[in-house]
Amino acid sequence: MGQKNKLQKFAENLTFDNLFQFSYDEVVKGVDLKGKWATDYFKNNNDIVLELGCGKGEYTVGLAERYPNKNFIGVDIKGARLWKGLKDASDKGLKNVAFIRSRMNLIEYFFASEEISEIWITFPDPHARDTKSKKRLTSPEYIKRYTGFIKQDSIINLKTDNIIVFESTLDTIAEYSHKILYKSYDIYKEGIENEITEIQTFYEKKWLEHGTKIKFLKFKLNPEIF
Repeated sequence: MGQKNKLQKFAENLTFDNLFQFSYDEVVKGVDLKGKWATDYFKNNNDIVLELGCGKGEYTVGLAERYPNKNFIGVDIKGARLWKGLKDASDKGLKNVAFIRSRMNLIEYFFASEEISEIWITFPDPHARDTKSKKRLTSPEYIKRYTGFIKQDSIINLKTDNIIVFESTLDTIAEYSHKILYKSYDIYKEGIENEITEIQTFYEKKWLEHGTKIKFLKFKLNPEIF
C-alpha cells in the first residue's frame, strides 16, 4: 500500500464517528467510555463482543450483521486496516459496531469489570519465538488482562492458521484448567456451517488457496482465576 493511499485512509478515518483513538497519555489517564460503552455509545444494554487484532474488521462487521441484538467492538493498531471495517460498517448502516485504534497491551484501560461478554481473536500475530510468547493474545499474561473486564462465563474464540499459537493456547488451557467448548485442527474439513467458516478474513482466503488448515478453539476461563 502506497504512503499516499495510507494517508488518505487515515484522513477518512477521522470522518467516522465510530472510531476511537487516543494518545498513550489519554488512555492511561482514563477513557471516558470505560464502563459506559453500552449506555453512552451504543445506547442499549445489549452484550458487547470484542474482537482483538481485528485487522480489516471482517469479523467485527460480519458478526454485527448476524447478531443485531449485540454490540461489537474491533481493536487494532493499524489505521489503514481499520479503514476497511469502518467503511463497511458505514456502508451497511450498522449502528452496533465501533472500532478502537490501540495497541493490545493497553486493552484493559478501555473496559470496566464485566463489561465484555465474549472475545474473538482472529489470526493474531504468532510471536513464534519463545522469548515473545508472553505477547501472544492467548498467553496467561493476556488472559489475566481479560479477567479485568470480561464476565466470568464469557467465551473466548480463537481462529488461527498457526500451529504454535493453537497448541500454546491448548497448553495454557490445560495448565489453568480452563474449559474447552470446541476444538478443531481443520474447521473446513469438518463441514461447519456458521460464522466460524462463513466469515473469512482477507488473509484467511489467501491461506486457504494455499491449502493451509485453519484451526479453531472456543473456551471458557476457569472462574478461580478471576
